[in-house]
Amino acid sequence: MAAVLPVNTTAFARNDDVAHNTPHPTHTTPTGLVLNAAPQQRFWFDAPPVRSDVLAERRHRQTRLAAAFRIFARHGFDLGLAGHITARDPELTDHFWVNPLGVHFSRIKVSDLLLVNSKGETVIGDRPLNKAAFAIHAAIHEAHPHLVAAAHTHSTYGKAWSTLGRALDPLTQDSCGFFEDHALFDDFTGMVVDDSEGQRIAHALNKPNGSGTVKGVILKNHGILTAGPTVEATAWWYIALENAAHTQLLAEAAGTPQPIDEATARHTHSQVGGPEGALYSFESLFEGLVEAEPDLLD
Repeated sequence: MAAVLPVNTTAFARNDDVAHNTPHPTHTTPTGLVLNAAPQQRFWFDAPPVRSDVLAERRHRQTRLAAAFRIFARHGFDLGLAGHITARDPELTDHFWVNPLGVHFSRIKVSDLLLVNSKGETVIGDRPLNKAAFAIHAAIHEAHPHLVAAAHTHSTYGKAWSTLGRALDPLTQDSCGFFEDHALFDDFTGMVVDDSEGQRIAHALNKPNGSGTVKGVILKNHGILTAGPTVEATAWWYIALENAAHTQLLAEAAGTPQPIDEATARHTHSQVGGPEGALYSFESLFEGLVEAEPDLLD
C-alpha cells in the first residue's frame, strides 16, 4: 500500500476568507443604482479553497474527472473505445482513477470510475480497463509524482496535426500557452500496450533543460496528450492544445502563417500559460455541466 502523503494544494491556498465573507460597503445613487463605496480594480479571481482533507480532495478529483469525460464528449473527443483521462488518488499515490473501457464519455459518472494500482490491477470497480490507458498513464504517474492528471484521446485535429511530425508554432495568443511547453514524441510503434512505450512517452514530458515537465505532447501519427497538476488544468489544456492544432491547420491551409516572434511568444506564455487560468476555464464548463447533468456526481 502506498504511503499517505499530504494533499498538495498549496498552489491554490486561500487566506482571505474573512475579507471575502465580509459585506462590502455600498453607495446608492439618486436613481437607486447601488455602487461599491470604495471601488477597487480586481482583475483576477479569489484563490480556490484549500482541501486539506484527503476525502474532500479525492471527491473533488473524482467529480472533475467524471465531468472532464462529459466535456470531452461535448467537444467530439469520443471516438470509439479510444481515450482516457486519469487522476492520481491523493491517499494511495501510486493508484489512479480512470474511465472503464466501453462506457461512452457522455455517460460516465463518478461511480463508474475505476481505481487502478501500479500493477494494472483494478482495486475498485469491476469493468474492463483499457490496456493502453494503463501502459501510458501508469508510466506518467510513476515518473512524475508532481503530476495529478493526464489526458489522451483520438481527437480529430490533434490526430491530423500529429501526422506532420512537428511541433506547433506560436501563431496566436492562445497557442503561446504551449510555446516551449509542449514536445514531439516521434516513435510510433502501434497501439500503446507495452510498458516501455509508456515510459518513453513519460520521458517525452521532461523539459530539455530539466526544469520540470511540459504540459502537452504530440504523439506522432497518434494524437495529443496533456498532463498537469490538477484534473481541471489537464483537461482544459487538452481542449486548448486541440484548438491550437485546429487553428494552425486552418491557417496553413489558407496561406503562409506569420508566427509570433520568440521573445513575444515567451512573454505571452508567462501571461496565459499557467494552471490557474486553465483551472477557471474548466470550472466555467463544469458549473454548467453539473446543472444540466447532475447524475454525473452519482
